[in-house]
Amino acid sequence: MISMKSENILVIGANGQIGSVLVEYLREIYGVGHVVASDIRQPEIETGIFEQLDATNAQALAGLVKKYKVTQIYHLAAILSAKGEQEPLKTWDINMQTYFNVLEVARENQVEKIFYPSSIAVFGEQVDTKAEQWSYLDPSTVYGISKVAGENWSNYYFKRYGMDIRSLRYPGIIGYQSMPGGGTTDYAVDIYHKAVKGEVFECFLKADTTLPMIYITDAMDATVRLMEAPKEKIAVRTSYNLAGVSFSPEEIAASIKQIIPDFEITYKPDFRQQIADSWPQLIDDANARKDWGWRPTYNIEKMTQEMIKELTKKYETIRSR
Repeated sequence: MISMKSENILVIGANGQIGSVLVEYLREIYGVGHVVASDIRQPEIETGIFEQLDATNAQALAGLVKKYKVTQIYHLAAILSAKGEQEPLKTWDINMQTYFNVLEVARENQVEKIFYPSSIAVFGEQVDTKAEQWSYLDPSTVYGISKVAGENWSNYYFKRYGMDIRSLRYPGIIGYQSMPGGGTTDYAVDIYHKAVKGEVFECFLKADTTLPMIYITDAMDATVRLMEAPKEKIAVRTSYNLAGVSFSPEEIAASIKQIIPDFEITYKPDFRQQIADSWPQLIDDANARKDWGWRPTYNIEKMTQEMIKELTKKYETIRSR
């Protein structure tokens, strides 16, 4: 799957939920010296090359691309759905300006590939229970609106300039490596932390709210699999639908109780319920499966076992310090 050619990769937004895991994943594949992590904030722990970067500064971004002879950019910096609704205009400005900077800097410096993360937030109330690849997009959040715009700009730069831009519509991503980052699906990360700590979890969604999710290991595999696929295999130049496993809060709570019988969950839906209600319950990712061989490996039981195991180790380490 992995190309033999040496790559120099820049990850923007490397401290976030996806970025913090993706950087290490890419370093295992390409080598520590070939993956540059960047973010507006310094990381708590540096394990390789890190550059502080405000992605709204195109000149600073161009400087890094030249300095490290960057061949691929993974652009992960964005304000997410729930946080974005608190400051919609700021969210639009940051999400779009940073991506325009990436597109233009990449074009001017002949960067070979760009990864642009999209989201199930691009779908809206006009989508049926199952979202098809070419479903109508009418997002209900400014985050979703910015992601649709980014998808269309990706397609434009591909058609106009021949740039190789690849994208996935991520469902909610569940992982133990970082804390929730302000997304509507983040309850499905927080619930495991509360369970392992022996705390009652108050869920901001209704018990039966089913949403598409994916375990972090599957998300990383899909991302690199997409980026390493031959160019002629990439038939979707907006963004590929990606699916892992769909479930509701009551279903994830039941899976936790199989391991932690005393776990308790309560429900207090807030403004995020309206966001969740506008999203599909299932994602049709047939195009990703057909074009570049995507297959998820985690179901809810396997995911829950790994989350509880890893978070238990994490909190035991913290307590022993």
